[in-house]
Amino acid sequence: MERSAVVLLVLALVNSNRCCLDPPAAYKFTGAVCRLTYPAAVVLNEKTTEVIQAAFQHARYPTVEGKRSIGFGTVKYGFHNLEIHNLSIGKSEFELRENEGVGISISNVSAVFKGTMNYGYGSWLLDLKQSVDFEVDSQIDLVINPKLYCGKGKVAADTSDCYLTFHKLKLLLQGDREPGWLKRMFTDIVTFTVKLVVKSQICKEINNVANILADFIQEQAEQFLSDGEIGVDISVTSSPIIKSNYIESYHKGLVIYNNTKSDLSTSVFNPSQLTENRMLHFWLADGLLDSLMSAAHHDGRFIRNISGTELTELFQTELSSARPELLSKWLSSEGPMLKARSVSVPHLWTTTVGTSVRAVAGVELLLDGQDMPALYFETDVTVVVNASYAEKKLFLKATAERIHITKNSTSEGPTEMEESLRSYLQEAVEKMGIPKVISYLEPDLTALMDEQGLSLFDLINPEVIPQDGYVIVQLDFGFPHHLLVEFLKKTLN
Repeated sequence: MERSAVVLLVLALVNSNRCCLDPPAAYKFTGAVCRLTYPAAVVLNEKTTEVIQAAFQHARYPTVEGKRSIGFGTVKYGFHNLEIHNLSIGKSEFELRENEGVGISISNVSAVFKGTMNYGYGSWLLDLKQSVDFEVDSQIDLVINPKLYCGKGKVAADTSDCYLTFHKLKLLLQGDREPGWLKRMFTDIVTFTVKLVVKSQICKEINNVANILADFIQEQAEQFLSDGEIGVDISVTSSPIIKSNYIESYHKGLVIYNNTKSDLSTSVFNPSQLTENRMLHFWLADGLLDSLMSAAHHDGRFIRNISGTELTELFQTELSSARPELLSKWLSSEGPMLKARSVSVPHLWTTTVGTSVRAVAGVELLLDGQDMPALYFETDVTVVVNASYAEKKLFLKATAERIHITKNSTSEGPTEMEESLRSYLQEAVEKMGIPKVISYLEPDLTALMDEQGLSLFDLINPEVIPQDGYVIVQLDFGFPHHLLVEFLKKTLN
């Protein structure tokens, strides 16, 4: 009993820590990998200034109160309603620092901070209380050194290494009509306070925006991989790795269906399997793809009914085998319908030749007015599929590797035509059935990806590369403006 308890405790500890392992230990639990190379970071950096601008605008500046002794009395002051106006940002530069983080430099940030100052001067001679609006014209350089880490199963950012350098701070009191001594006295107070408050709040807000952005990207990815009852857990298995030429993140890639989650502990991932010759690389384990197909089967997505003109045109396909007369009779009868479905969970595996899929399909031919199908057969099929994506459409090329009619029966019972029917059906599955399935899958999957927003991205020459036990998708891209717009709306609301 004691030994069992120890084993259970160890297993519990292993599973509880699996979300944030060291990269080599995390590889076998990794179902999906994303590698973003330096050229991609250059494209994304084009809009860094807009994200920083959102941080400045979204920051809330607290009321600051204080007092200072001067001469024979004390000046009490308070700064209220500090807001930012006329914000403009010059340029952004960055570098990837291997095993450290990202260095970002934002130069020539110009902004006017406006607010209200309440002040009072008290002494044995004079008691003065006033309120005056003020502006501070500023020019700032900003340096941020974000660190990426694994936080609560997600990629999180720590931007606490944040510095503001003020090159210009010019105070303007309301109409600049106040006594000169007041302006001179408050110049140091106001500029010092603005520096302190702005630095604190801006750096705090940048950290907040950075983590909102990290969450936003992961949420978008999860939404893209989800449809109906099917979803994918892309929590990270390790902290991201930063090299001088790329950033790489590791994700579980566990399929969720009806509140159950697939398991993956035998991933073959190794960083050497990815290159740096494209902007963006995705590595997808067979375990992830196989589980997705299994979930689709259980969700009833591999069922199709064919009737009417579509059925007539399907059987006009020329075959070398003669069509049995009885089959021709059924097809020419009133209202025939062909119903096809997967009768067992399909299985998927990938090699350098392509992605092999083995499935058992059940096909029945139904006639009007009959309770039993006129024809029923099952076929065990293995096809090798190669995928490509161009002009915002998915293309699938399927080659039959093995077709076996495992059973067939008719409403007429056993007949002498059984062998000829089997031969005909085998050829029909290869030359009619498989192409028909592909003709459904291509537009359906394209439409599904469009619903998830893929068509909004500017994808350049995407490649789908099958390997032993995994698939690589690599591509270049233009800046995803629609995502930036959505993110800024979310951040500024």
